[in-house]
Amino acid sequence: MTPVVQPSGRLRAEAVVDLAAVRQNVGVLRQAAHGTAVMVVLKADGYGHGAVPVARAALEAGASWLGVCTLEEARELRGAGITAPLLSWLHLPDEDFTEAVATGVDLSVSSVRHLAAVLDGARRADRPARLHLKIDTGLSRNGASPADWSALLDGASKAVADGCAQVVAVWSHLAQADSPQHPTLDLQAARLTTAWQAARERGLSPIRHLANSAATLTRPDLHFDLVRPGIAVYGLDPLDRQPAVSPLRPAMTLRARVALVKRVAAGEGVSYGHEWTTPRDTTLALVPLGYADGVPRRLGRAGRMRVLLGGALRPVVGRVCMDQVVVDCGDGATVQEGDTAVFFGSGEGGEPSAQDWADELGTIHYEIVTGVSDRRVPRTYTGAAG
Repeated sequence: MTPVVQPSGRLRAEAVVDLAAVRQNVGVLRQAAHGTAVMVVLKADGYGHGAVPVARAALEAGASWLGVCTLEEARELRGAGITAPLLSWLHLPDEDFTEAVATGVDLSVSSVRHLAAVLDGARRADRPARLHLKIDTGLSRNGASPADWSALLDGASKAVADGCAQVVAVWSHLAQADSPQHPTLDLQAARLTTAWQAARERGLSPIRHLANSAATLTRPDLHFDLVRPGIAVYGLDPLDRQPAVSPLRPAMTLRARVALVKRVAAGEGVSYGHEWTTPRDTTLALVPLGYADGVPRRLGRAGRMRVLLGGALRPVVGRVCMDQVVVDCGDGATVQEGDTAVFFGSGEGGEPSAQDWADELGTIHYEIVTGVSDRRVPRTYTGAAG
């Protein structure tokens, strides 16, 4: 369990997570959902933000479901005393589902073999399994193919009749929701509805769910009975809108304290390979955060990385190293050892955002926040309720 700790101001580095921002974002999503139930997705330790504190904040803000990827992630939440409805969806067919069934975790099933394993866990737990049957509607990833759907429904129907299971939902996952008018969205929704109707024809009464963050915000016709926002909960816009115009508020700030400040003469090479040489006498600040902590090495090579330090955006110069970067502070800077350098955050203070990093690297902001090492960079929390 990730502890809820106030930022100390004395750590080498920290990822500060604003739980008030999480609650605000859940409020935005609930408003967009127009009364449809909201499942907050917490996979990958809450997208790097800390699954347990985020779960609690999301539930305080009115989320009614939680979603994770693995049984281990579900176990962490249940072990922290969180009893809200919880879905876990990515499993191997030879995993032991006994504990998950016993603790009331809903389980996604995509094949007859997966179903058999979950039902074995139900028998061991002496409790019916709660099933979400997943249909592949066009992502070609997880989920039963249309050709295998009938067999999966037959197996699930028999399990319900035998008292071993309850079919809670039929669900799927969108491939191109970040393009709200893409024709595949309507196609996938139609395929989901066909699969759901087939389940109902067998006497089952499942709900439907399909919408991720982007569809929650832009496609109310795809909300059905439950929406599953993930990245938007953390304030990162699924439509790539900059923080200044997005209704969402980024929750994570990555920062580290200056370890050393020194003057360096003109013409001196900086960091490995001397890819940058001081063009003038200057002041350099050494900040102990590097690629082992989640600062992409390629970002330094781009030559456009900036950190907010001493009240100004200052360039990172030379290569990003495993444990540290060097910041050029120029002349007249008042930067001192122990000062805080902000690598990314909400952008409200003029610092870069995770979206800025993603744009520079040609990637997505998901990769930025989930890449911040939780072993080397402690998560600290502000905005805790109460």
